Amino acid sequence: MTRPTKPNARALGRKLLAWFRAEGRGLPWRTRGRRDPYRVWLSEIMLQQTTVAAVAPYYERFLKRWPTVA
Repeated sequence: MTRPTKPNARALGRKLLAWFRAEGRGLPWRTRGRRDPYRVWLSEIMLQQTTVAAVAPYYERFLKRWPTVA
């Protein structure tokens, strides 16, 4: 098995990112243009035990009560 060359790996990376921008789900913690580490961290913790469908409403309520780490 041969390793992909750097140009091929870059091309694959560009294709994957283009696919993700077009097809990625719009999740509350994945707001375009805003990457808030607190929101991502919170979602990672919540998603360890259940599914995205189950987490979304709890995530929104949690953020209304505690919008920042502080």
